[in-house]
Amino acid sequence: MHQKATQPVLFIPHGAGPCFFIDWNPPTTWNGMAEFLASVSTSLPEPPRAILMVSAHWLAPEFTVTSGQQPDLIYDYYGFPEHTYQLSYPAEGMPSLASEVVSRLKAAGIEAHEDAQRGFDHGMFIPLKLMFPEADIPVVQLSLKADMDPVSHLEAGEALAGLREDGVLIIGSGMSFHNMRGYGDARYTQPSETFNEWLVNAVHDTPAERKRALGSWTTAPHARDCHPPRAEEHLIPLMVAAGAAGADQGRTVYTENVLKTRLSGFRFG
Repeated sequence: MHQKATQPVLFIPHGAGPCFFIDWNPPTTWNGMAEFLASVSTSLPEPPRAILMVSAHWLAPEFTVTSGQQPDLIYDYYGFPEHTYQLSYPAEGMPSLASEVVSRLKAAGIEAHEDAQRGFDHGMFIPLKLMFPEADIPVVQLSLKADMDPVSHLEAGEALAGLREDGVLIIGSGMSFHNMRGYGDARYTQPSETFNEWLVNAVHDTPAERKRALGSWTTAPHARDCHPPRAEEHLIPLMVAAGAAGADQGRTVYTENVLKTRLSGFRFG
């Protein structure tokens, strides 16, 4: 029987709405990010058995996982061309993995629930259309906890780390900069670059220092310029990813200035 390879953990940028599937001016705005996402599958040790996706676009009172066999898509973006509401990504769910996620979280003393009705939001299907375009890998989506406490999300990741050894690819899907007022504004370039430098150093540090730094990320320089209060949901998936990394070192696998702000993506393992 084939022993599944241990999968890495990723924190990826997922862009702006369905940005990879519409025309922009300039047309190259999202090319670098799209190329990075499209390259991910070839960097893995083998195709994952399943994907556990932690999206910035689902907040729940407690950690919750999709447990339906064939979740619908949620087109949770607004004002984009009509064809972007016809995009498809027919990946199956995996109820058995959803149950295991809940079991592992509860075993760590973390409240968790299944939701058989909830669909896949665009933080899942937009990047996965580039990463795994065949949609032939089952996906379970995990919510954030609405309080967005970084430490509890790091601890949730720690509880789920063992899934990697069974061929599950854990992906945090968000943005390392997410201030809607800042995109395209040159006044945010330097603050975003300063915060990004801090974030890179935190991710690259030892696991203990990484956890300490990310657990108190709001004290980083320009943290609240890049992720305003009560709007940090695009950074919090990184905490789950970093927790699931265990002893693995973090490294930067994508970095680029987009819309005059610095963005990065990370990999552990």
